[in-house]
Amino acid sequence: MHDDDDVEYRGWKRPGPLPPRCVEVEDGESLDYLCGWFRIFQYERGHRYSTDDVLTAWYATQWAPRVSRAADLGSGIGSVALICAWRLPAATFCTVEAQAMSARLARKSIRYNGLEARFTVYEGDLRDSSVLADEPPFDLVTGSPPYWHASAATGAAHPQAVPARMEIRGSVADYAAAAARILATGGMFVFVFPFIQRGRAEQALAANGLVLLRRRDVVFKEGEPPMISLFAAMRAADLPPGREAWIEPPLIIRTKSGSVHPEYAAIRISFGFPPGDIPAAPIS
Repeated sequence: MHDDDDVEYRGWKRPGPLPPRCVEVEDGESLDYLCGWFRIFQYERGHRYSTDDVLTAWYATQWAPRVSRAADLGSGIGSVALICAWRLPAATFCTVEAQAMSARLARKSIRYNGLEARFTVYEGDLRDSSVLADEPPFDLVTGSPPYWHASAATGAAHPQAVPARMEIRGSVADYAAAAARILATGGMFVFVFPFIQRGRAEQALAANGLVLLRRRDVVFKEGEPPMISLFAAMRAADLPPGREAWIEPPLIIRTKSGSVHPEYAAIRISFGFPPGDIPAAPIS
């Protein structure tokens, strides 16, 4: 059963299928709403899903032309793949994650949400071409590469968070190489990377035979510079030559007053989350 507060909260009704909810929360874990009724297991003091992950999944499912098979590289606890699965109910997913503790949480979330038949979790390094060698090509490949060189950022307090932030097991170039290797004809690679490093991301695409189709920069508060960028690319071999990338107007998360921007409120609704400044209902 689901509490009335879960079904309707301040006039907003939670959409989507009801999960079986057959997995228990263990010590040191939390179980949090992700999209619709889907929830995700996270370590209370470990790496937790972020707006960056949500926007990556939204952008991917917004622009991929057709998706029956999807892969998520460096999948972590599975946040990007789970949101994509909620928005693409007919698609199947393969995820690749090198860290056992993160893959364990992803498997729990997959079971909790009743997605076992649609997901295959591979524990391995995305740089290893043998990991997905037996899988058919993918219509959509997603990724949220670590943003910083191992020597360029302060270390994370929890060991799970270190590879998520720093390039311990590959860079954006490695993600691009893996995507180029596993994409189906006409498939799309969507990822997130810091705005100030957008040149590095675009170089990674070009070096691996990929062409940027569109990019959208994200401003977390109106009037401030963009912090991250969303990229959508395809293989150059699948496109006519000479195509120019479309740079979209920036997406603003919060207005100058601090309220949720109307466009982002609409985006939140599109992945089954409360609009505006209404928080998610508490977990019973």
